[in-house]
Amino acid sequence: MTVTTGPRRANRAPRSAVVINPAKVDDVESLRRTVDDALSHAGWPAPRWFETTPTDPGRGQTRAAVESGAEVVFVCGGDGTVTSAVSAMVGVDASMAILPAGTGNLLAANLGLSTDLAAGLQVAAEGGLRRLDVGVVDGRHFAVMAGMGFDAHMLDATSDRAKARIGWLAYVLGAVRHLKDRPMRVTIRIDDGAPMRRRARTVLIANVGRLQCGVRLLREAVPDDGVLDIAVLTPRTLRNWVALAWGVLRRKGRVPSMEVFRGVKVEVVSDRPQPRQLDGDLIDTGTTLLVEVTPGALWLCVPRPASDSDLAEDADSAARQGAHLFHQD
Repeated sequence: MTVTTGPRRANRAPRSAVVINPAKVDDVESLRRTVDDALSHAGWPAPRWFETTPTDPGRGQTRAAVESGAEVVFVCGGDGTVTSAVSAMVGVDASMAILPAGTGNLLAANLGLSTDLAAGLQVAAEGGLRRLDVGVVDGRHFAVMAGMGFDAHMLDATSDRAKARIGWLAYVLGAVRHLKDRPMRVTIRIDDGAPMRRRARTVLIANVGRLQCGVRLLREAVPDDGVLDIAVLTPRTLRNWVALAWGVLRRKGRVPSMEVFRGVKVEVVSDRPQPRQLDGDLIDTGTTLLVEVTPGALWLCVPRPASDSDLAEDADSAARQGAHLFHQD
């Protein structure tokens, strides 16, 4: 495996923009003052601000930010906002930075940022860049993972109100509601291989390996190796689910009721319509999930030294160093 890392940004005070979903932030004006002051303290010019709307959750605003000359685009919102921004930043020279908001941001979880605003700003200020692969589904892009079946059922069963009240535990409650659903019959074809038939609860196609709550499902997933990791989960009983969860949490080499494959193109066809998701954001229900990888399509601001296969490896250090951005004399 060869890990590709971006060079330290030549412009130490780059032009920037913030794409924000106001529905995910309690006090937009307070956040704006905080970010503006922190970037000023870091020596950056004031960013331009773009707010998403119900009709455009982030793609148009991100494109406008790049066209305005932003070299770094901060994205502040939930999974839908980030996924929309990813599609707008594929193939451009500007880099994307995450300012976590809400409780379920999958890309933030894979960066180890949780809801730490200081860490998100420090990661961008440090200039650690990494060119990531992205997946493509029906013309839409994702940076973390796509899924069909149980995982999307869980997301659909998890309300925004519950997430606001109890955080990541809301996903656990959403999952419990669907543990006894009957499996789907799927046919999976990876690259030019022979079709595989399974009775699966879910199929996940991942670029990186962390789920909600930071749980690392796929230990070998690398975000810039030009391939996708495919997890086929086949538990049939509650005992199977417990064994699977325990195997994931213990980080065992082999996890019960889970098969892992790799490829650049994956087609999953179900015997009946299933909910589907991209990076934790629900998309239209369907019987087919066709995913392809686009190598090296996105510049992402990542914690330095930006060389570990796990993007979250150095986030704690960024959080500690980022605290100084909020303590100005």
